[in-house]
Amino acid sequence: MKIVDKRVLVDTQDTRVTELKILSPDIARKAQPGQFVVIMAIKEGERIPLTVVDADKDKGTIIIILQELGLTTKLLGKLEIGDSLYALVGPLGHATEIKNYGFGYVKPNHGPLACGRVILVGGGVGIAEIYPVAKALKKIGNQVTTILGARNKELLILENELKDTSDQFYITTDDGSYGRKGFTTDVLDELLKQDKYAIVYAVGPIPMMKKVAAVTRGYSVKTIVSLNPIMVDGTGMCGCCRVTVAGKTQFSCVDGPEFDGHLVDWEELVKRNRVYTEQEKHICRLAI
Repeated sequence: MKIVDKRVLVDTQDTRVTELKILSPDIARKAQPGQFVVIMAIKEGERIPLTVVDADKDKGTIIIILQELGLTTKLLGKLEIGDSLYALVGPLGHATEIKNYGFGYVKPNHGPLACGRVILVGGGVGIAEIYPVAKALKKIGNQVTTILGARNKELLILENELKDTSDQFYITTDDGSYGRKGFTTDVLDELLKQDKYAIVYAVGPIPMMKKVAAVTRGYSVKTIVSLNPIMVDGTGMCGCCRVTVAGKTQFSCVDGPEFDGHLVDWEELVKRNRVYTEQEKHICRLAI
């Protein structure tokens, strides 16, 4: 569980995003796109989930990307090459369903699609989570369209990596400092008006994923989102990560983290994720 490489991807006055490469042969050998690990930086710390962005089976390493916001992410950001994590568990969660969506896929009233056409939407640090999925979908022959969104140019991550694995590539920024001014859902809506797509996969802030699901619902396009509720143990025992999907209680760690975006109770998810906001701020101020 030693840190073998470290890169700071974003370093602004109020935002720092860090990439860590961790030696973990067992996890590297088994990790698949969409799965995550649970990490403890120190013995007295908390457990947090982070997506496996990449895995090198030969070298036995995995890559995680984190935004330094809370206690554990700030502690992780302070680790240097050669330091070790206190605990690392994974891979956890269900892997993304990777298939060629062109084979046998028939859209009602349109007939079969000759090529699997998929759209991936990433916002903020969620961009890191769509990267392994984009690579896997592209590798088996899908036509991949990627839409990335950030508040400004400085906060955009993995641009070159995702551009290299995409057939069509779009960038939006809230302030217009790079790419197109506006939101990922503006581009998504335009693309769905122009052409047929088999699936949309979205990861990012809850408001973005909620809006993506609202847009795609109007076009009857299957939409998968990766949810980020509060999580503690990552094995379904604590119940902290429960979400309501299609009116039923699900646990993001063992039933997800991916769900049908059209069936998620978004209002409940927002409320649950805000439960400990003030306590998190207080602990972070004391500990860092």
